[in-house]
Amino acid sequence: MRRLPLFILPLVLFPGALLPLHIFEPRYRRMLGDCLAGDREFGIVYLPPELREHELPPGHVGCVARVDDALLLDDGRSNIVVSGGARFALGGYSDAETPYYVGLVDEYGDLPGDATLLAAAAARVRELFGRVGRAAREIDDDSAAVPSLPDDDGRLSFAVAAHVDLDAPTRQRLLESRSAVERLADLESLLASAVGPLERRAAVHARAKSNGHAESDGDA
Repeated sequence: MRRLPLFILPLVLFPGALLPLHIFEPRYRRMLGDCLAGDREFGIVYLPPELREHELPPGHVGCVARVDDALLLDDGRSNIVVSGGARFALGGYSDAETPYYVGLVDEYGDLPGDATLLAAAAARVRELFGRVGRAAREIDDDSAAVPSLPDDDGRLSFAVAAHVDLDAPTRQRLLESRSAVERLADLESLLASAVGPLERRAAVHARAKSNGHAESDGDA
């Protein structure tokens, strides 16, 4: 079991994802200073709206955050960028004499699964993600490339989820899932429901740009 400083927030960090944070509370300024003087790691834990910080139950899942970049401001605040590391399960709180919580955490990973099912699910999600991304960029006149995805099928679900608009409870449910196939199935369902309407809007948008207006039945 590892001792890990905790940043308890109403948001979810996924493994491999980047997250900018603004540090302004005195207790978290102290935590950041301690982390920068040490291994640069702390844990981000999702706080549901119905719970208080001290009420998080044992087994609650979070994600290790590593400080990749930190801009320390003159007034003591900081702007930082963290990257998501491994998931962990909260065992309880340490008795550390710090103004911030320190968790006692255990490793939390996926359970063994069927590699064939995983590869098939990953292929479908990659294809849908590409289509959704291209359609969204066409609608927004955005020439940027669709975000690249990891080659590792086991990590794919977290990379996709980090780019998709999901509410915090859904993100937490995905973080807690120990089956990559099940996470990909959830994301496949979400992307499949979005891709048709987005591609139709993108086609109309493309026609409007080329013709000066969107074509419709009966209109000149």
